[in-house]
Amino acid sequence: MELLNRSRRLRTSSAIRAMVRENSLSVDDFIVPLFVQEGKGVKSEIPSMPGYFRYSLDTLTEELHTILGLGLKSVLVFVKVGDELKDNSGKEAFNPNGFMQETIKHIKAVAPELYIMTDVALDPYSSVGHDGIVSNGKIVNDPTVETLCKMAVSHAEAGADMVAPSDMMDGRVLALRQALDNAGYQDVGIMSYAAKYASSFYGPFREALDSAPVDMKDIPKDKKTYQMDPANRKEAIKEILQDVEQGADILMVKPGMPYLDIVRDAANEIEQPISVYQVSGEYAMIKAAVANGWLNEKEVVLESLIAFKRAGASLIASYFAKDVAYWLKE
Repeated sequence: MELLNRSRRLRTSSAIRAMVRENSLSVDDFIVPLFVQEGKGVKSEIPSMPGYFRYSLDTLTEELHTILGLGLKSVLVFVKVGDELKDNSGKEAFNPNGFMQETIKHIKAVAPELYIMTDVALDPYSSVGHDGIVSNGKIVNDPTVETLCKMAVSHAEAGADMVAPSDMMDGRVLALRQALDNAGYQDVGIMSYAAKYASSFYGPFREALDSAPVDMKDIPKDKKTYQMDPANRKEAIKEILQDVEQGADILMVKPGMPYLDIVRDAANEIEQPISVYQVSGEYAMIKAAVANGWLNEKEVVLESLIAFKRAGASLIASYFAKDVAYWLKE
């Protein structure tokens, strides 16, 4: 055959493939999710997330040193609170001496180099497992936003570098920005879960934090009235652009792999960094397939993560972050 252009010339060796590679992974790309609970000496594996743990503050210390030693730079903090602290108002969420606030202070003291992001939503504090306050059978928007603002400011006071509202209430990014600024925290960033879908991939996460919606009469049994419909694409860009206008610094798409088209659409529309969350269900599926000998863990994890970069994500929240950091050192 007389061909002037042969694409395979640039695939003939690992050296040339690396030289022309369009996207790559770095430890700088990753956000490490942390699950923290009260107690002492706790390092509790999450059954549906093999190899991933909840930590008490004392055992968290070693984990933080491990994260730093791997060159990872950011953590996203979630706390599991006791049932006795849960109610429908979410008042414990902005307790200055609450467990999240104490966790932030602990991380800042033990690992000041780490960039601390914090989850801002009421589901860990809700007696009914919703991201907002429930009234007359509905998750009410504006009262929830008022509570989220108090929550975010309390995180900033404790030392958080960035708050990450995952609630999907309307108008919360602007309200959070104004609340933080008015409290003197102009430098505290907002990573908005701008396109968060009402996905079935969140199950293991809700087990980890005991935050699933409660099956009760006259209360929604899912989060479809405020999280996005998985069938919708244009709506995601509308949500993302609204959050940009309201002052979000980073825009997140969640879940990750089933929504790569949304990541790509967002990358085409905005200049702000885009983050993506490789959620608990994605992690659990890969772990299950690996445990059965159906997939090679390292190969499939790296392939799934490079897909996020290829789609346009700058940052990736992933339960595989530490594994990838180890692999990149090899």
